[in-house]
Amino acid sequence: MLAAAADARGRSYSPYSKFRAGAAVLTDDGEIVEGVIVENVSLGLAMCAERTAMFATVARGQKPVALALVAPDTTGDVTWPCGACLQVALELGGPDLVVTAADAGESLPDDPPSATVRQLAPRAPHRDRPPS
Repeated sequence: MLAAAADARGRSYSPYSKFRAGAAVLTDDGEIVEGVIVENVSLGLAMCAERTAMFATVARGQKPVALALVAPDTTGDVTWPCGACLQVALELGGPDLVVTAADAGESLPDDPPSATVRQLAPRAPHRDRPPS
């Protein structure tokens, strides 16, 4: 999945931030669906690579079971999905969806860091638990 996300990253559209990111979703059918960041001069109309991949998965009638992200590091660490992407991952894949992340500036690691959506967004509201 990381290789697919890295490949997708090359097709990202990020002329404003230059923050090139690619994502890949493993579906319940065993397929990989790619997504890229797509920016717009109106920032609110931009879409992260993770959501692009997850929305494309749903559009194909499939369910996300894992998510990979390849992006430049931020603050000296791999970039994890933003809150909006985690909320979408929670909605579409559930709290146990595994997210794997890798730094775009390095070769892909053999043992990349990963975490579940529940670990990355432990108090996020979802269908089975109303907001507290």
